[in-house]
Formats: sequence, structure tokens, C-alpha cells
Amino acid sequence: MKKIIIGENIVKSFGVDNEQHNVLDGVSVAINEGEFVSIMGPSGSGKSTLMYAISGMDGINSGKVSFDGSDLSAFSEKELADLRRTKMGFIFQQPTLLKNLNILDNIILPSMRDNRKNVAKITERARALMTKIGIGELEKRDITQVSGGQLQRAGICRALMNNPKIIFGDEPTGALNSKSAQEIMDIISEINTEGTTVLLVTHDPKIAARTERILFMGDGNIVSEIRFQKFTGTDIDDRMNKVMVKMREIGI
Repeated sequence: MKKIIIGENIVKSFGVDNEQHNVLDGVSVAINEGEFVSIMGPSGSGKSTLMYAISGMDGINSGKVSFDGSDLSAFSEKELADLRRTKMGFIFQQPTLLKNLNILDNIILPSMRDNRKNVAKITERARALMTKIGIGELEKRDITQVSGGQLQRAGICRALMNNPKIIFGDEPTGALNSKSAQEIMDIISEINTEGTTVLLVTHDPKIAARTERILFMGDGNIVSEIRFQKFTGTDIDDRMNKVMVKMREIGI
């Protein structure tokens, strides 16, 4: 199976002078095209830092990250920004939407940079995504006039606008109630089923249990993993039990 991301001996340090601390301490990881992966670990274990490193959002001190066959270290900052905008999608715990724009305009804004002459086509795609994800009737609403779950759906629409090869999610359900979290995971799972690679950082074992592979981090490295079949909805209890056992084993 083709690997969309390969990280080799990644080191990421924070601090100054002799007070450097390796948040990532020689991490190696590979993500297959079309895979659905989650990363778990205690606070400070490096799970979000790893996601930022392999997506090119943050630089690394040493090691190598390849995306779709290209070494990210060879890219300029502008090229990295273009890569993230055109081939990656990002969903965060708190969607970063602009208060002075309505939902539709927030969704199409990032896509306008390269397609100013195709406003009608961009708007058509945004509306199609909004309808598919269940917020088609909210396009003229301000971001203060919708729920947290609806805002997250808008964030997903924006992440999908350029048909990315991979979706990165940093605690995408962390600010939602359990019902909204399940609905968002249903949407993300469908996106993956349609062929898009998905990588999530989460602290929630129920969210992780719906993915195909869980990477467990501790002290700046991947210390264990679990592999599952595609989630069908009928085996959540068994998957949850396996996740909880592994969490206890490694002290999460």
C-alpha cells in the first residue's frame, strides 16, 4: 500500500540554550494512503506536536518528513503553505472562523486565493458540501448564530474544499457534547470511506476506537499501537475494551 506520509527519526525540541527538551525524541511513523489513524497519549507526550511536524505546520530539529513522495525540508515556507492549502485539510477543536463573515463565506475564503476567477464554481462546491454535511440551510448565518456542532461541520466543509489527500484533526470533537461528537465522527468516517486519509489526535478512547489504527505516545515517542478493521458500528464495545486495556498498560 502506498504511504502518503513517512516520518523518520523526527526530533522536535523546545527551550533555549542548555534547557532544550525533546518533545519528539526520534519518532518514526508511516501513514498509508486511505488509512484512518488516531494518536493518543497523556498531556505532553507529543501527540499534537507530531501531527504538526508531519503536516509541515511546524519545523523539526532533525529527521525527515516526506509527504506524497516529497521531502518537506526541500520546500520553502510559501511552498509549504501552498501544499497545506491544496493537498491537506485541517479540523481543529475550535474552528477558526471569521466573525465578520457568514458561514458560506468562511467556507469559501481559503479557496479564493487560487481561484478568484471561479467564484461561482467555488460557491457551488461549498453549497454541495454544506448540503451533504447537513448545514445547507445555514449559509447566511453568522458564526454566532449556530451551535458548536454546526460550526465544526462548517470547519469540515472548509477542510474539504480543495479535495485534500489527507485530513488532519486536532481534537476535532473535544469541544462538543457526546451526540455532536458522534455526528462529527460519522461525517469524518464517511470522508475516509470515500478515500481520504484521516489522522486524528484525540484523548477520547471512544473516538480512537472508531479508527483503524491507534498510535500511543509517551515521552516523545510512539510506544505502542492497536490495529482494527474498518469500523462497522457493531463492535464498538470490543474495540473500546481493547483501547482501555492498552491505555492502562502504558499508563494513560
